[in-house]
Amino acid sequence: MNDNEKIREELLNTVNGLSDEQLNAHPEAGRWSIIQVLDHLYLMERAITKSIADKLKSDDSTPAVDKPIELTLNREVKVQAPPFVIPSESFQTLNEVKDKLSETRKAFIRVVDQAKENDLKQKSFPHPLFKELSLKQWISFVGLHEKRHLMQIEELKSKL
Repeated sequence: MNDNEKIREELLNTVNGLSDEQLNAHPEAGRWSIIQVLDHLYLMERAITKSIADKLKSDDSTPAVDKPIELTLNREVKVQAPPFVIPSESFQTLNEVKDKLSETRKAFIRVVDQAKENDLKQKSFPHPLFKELSLKQWISFVGLHEKRHLMQIEELKSKL
């Protein structure tokens, strides 16, 4: 979780100082704006938090072999976002999105903090690319996924 917190801080520092107009601009046709990337991260963390919470409540225990989730950082490999994490097209302010990100992070930390270490290792659910991931790896994935999109945001920012 410490890595996740550092990445989140870096992410927010990267977008601080940009106007809401810049954040909502589309410097490249057919690509998300910076605010949409942030909204996607909110939707993703919310979905992962809910899935982890649901798995922790269930009796289903399906251990998963550790996967090379650090490959998430390889932006050469493009992954189509599932429909439930595709961001809104509407204009949003940085403060609105920061509030949503803060909300999901608190919920994420609460779920992880209440989990038993053994459950995090023994329970899993599928990832679109890596297949079955342990809850423990899902926690790390959140940070890696944000770091991947931090690189994307830096790219978009350079094109503003």
